[in-house]
Amino acid sequence: MTTDAKRRHDPGVRGFASDNYAGVHPEVLAALALANGGHQSAYGDDDYTAHLQQTVRSHFGARAEAFPVFNGTGANVVALQALTDRWGAVICAESAHINVDECGAPERVGGLKLLTVPTEDGKLTPELIEREAHGWDDEHRAMPQVVSITQNTELGTCYTVEEVRAICEHAHERGMKVHLDGARIANAAASLDVPMRAFTNAAGVDVLSLGGTKNGMLFGEAVIVLDPGSVGAMKHLRKLSMQLASKMRFISVQWDALLSGDLWLRNARHANAMAQRLAEGVKSVDGVEILYPVQANAVFARLPNEVSERLQKRFRFYFWDEAAGDVRWMCSFDTTEEDVDGFVAALREEMGR
Repeated sequence: MTTDAKRRHDPGVRGFASDNYAGVHPEVLAALALANGGHQSAYGDDDYTAHLQQTVRSHFGARAEAFPVFNGTGANVVALQALTDRWGAVICAESAHINVDECGAPERVGGLKLLTVPTEDGKLTPELIEREAHGWDDEHRAMPQVVSITQNTELGTCYTVEEVRAICEHAHERGMKVHLDGARIANAAASLDVPMRAFTNAAGVDVLSLGGTKNGMLFGEAVIVLDPGSVGAMKHLRKLSMQLASKMRFISVQWDALLSGDLWLRNARHANAMAQRLAEGVKSVDGVEILYPVQANAVFARLPNEVSERLQKRFRFYFWDEAAGDVRWMCSFDTTEEDVDGFVAALREEMGR
């Protein structure tokens, strides 16, 4: 049997636009091949998804329950629906992915209200949460029921374990639950040099959106219910939200490849190290300003727009705030030292023109 499939891209092209641009880690591809062949029950009633529960509990505690889904937006929408009533609201940072980059899905699909708070570094605090934590008995206002934080944040900063614990304690005292958007949770754990449990179940988080695609998977994320008593009917919510995979074994086996050993941590540490190398290189280029602490795999910088536009013809990356000249450079599990050094050299050349 032959196929007409052909490689239609140049694998030598590299960029710093997004960790979603990277391919699939070879160990994950091998796991997918391992799960292929023969028949397995559909919709999660398979051996790989059953085993995933054990693996997840080794990271997030004996009570954790994993619900694999297709993508990050789906994970967030399912998780937030599980924690809110129809009249419920979610307090989040103004820069949060659920507010900026999900096309209104939490509100349009999830049917909930987002109460956003401006932050300097992407991180909420108990004091910032208090700006919107009121009006529970006011029928004219959506009821604050959840605080959603992102680890690491959309600005590349990381909450410390103590900061997450303080938020959870404050939210629970106010009768609210806590959701953590962990699209890049592995990078945060690598940066803090702590296990993921330290700032999730051990800190009081109720539900976690666990991200794997940015850390070497082909596709698939997961909703991790850390406190089963805080939610109900998760299986029904996942199906209702169009996030139930029929061939779920191919999501679950990827998670097994990442989490059963240390692949998740190796990938994250490498991406973080490349971002540190990039930041150090950029600091030596006159006229370029790094905007936030580089604590994970992202570097945010400010430089003249005309320089960025010329540089984008050589390397892919995105403007973060074009009016201000702010850009974002992302590193991935497969970013090399040569990639970084070549980019810094090109940046220096364009800045000198």
